[in-house]
Amino acid sequence: MDSGLRVTKTVRPAVLRMAASLLLISALNVGCVTSKMNAASGGGASGGGASAGNLSVGPTSISFGNVTVGSTKDQTGTLSAASGGVTVQTASWNGTGFSVSGISFPVTIASGQSIPFTVTFAPQVTGATTGTISFLSDAANTPGGVSLSGTGAQTTQHSVTLSWNASTSSVQGYYVYRGTTSGGPYTRLSPLESGLSYIDSTVTSGQTYYYAVTAVGAGNLESDHSNQASASIP
Repeated sequence: MDSGLRVTKTVRPAVLRMAASLLLISALNVGCVTSKMNAASGGGASGGGASAGNLSVGPTSISFGNVTVGSTKDQTGTLSAASGGVTVQTASWNGTGFSVSGISFPVTIASGQSIPFTVTFAPQVTGATTGTISFLSDAANTPGGVSLSGTGAQTTQHSVTLSWNASTSSVQGYYVYRGTTSGGPYTRLSPLESGLSYIDSTVTSGQTYYYAVTAVGAGNLESDHSNQASASIP
């Protein structure tokens, strides 16, 4: 059966048009709120004697940028001792969504040595937040803390809107097919559609999808696939 289905593709600002008016629609909305949680802060030298060394913390600031709500992002910091060994009793931090791991307290750092620690940002709400980390130790000096910043970003909702030309034959409707490999195989995506458009809201960021449409005529006779259209999801 000749479906008469034809697909064309053009690129326009802000939208991608394909498969005879196939549009790729995406939106990213980031709100901005700031919240903090209370936590005990500590730092500076505690005790210490002639043998106590100096403690340094690096980097002094960590920016996580935008992190999607519900996901996590890790960055690494370092504690270093010089001019003598240093014992770090504990760490404290504040700022919603931030945490410190990868290190057990108390920990002794030999002179000239360094140990890493992990800072995690796991936003549960949208918006910007800041925080700090400080370390309590017996160091001869009072090292500065680490400033933290990050923004919880709203999950980006993507969808692909497809439309096609009507079949030149009398038809009951159309099926939309989708695959992840150019040229197929395709999997049927839609129920029988009586109209000439379909919205695919089940796409995933970073994936490229390939679409084709068939027409269903009398006796449920289904046409061959139309020509293919693709959509790359940001």
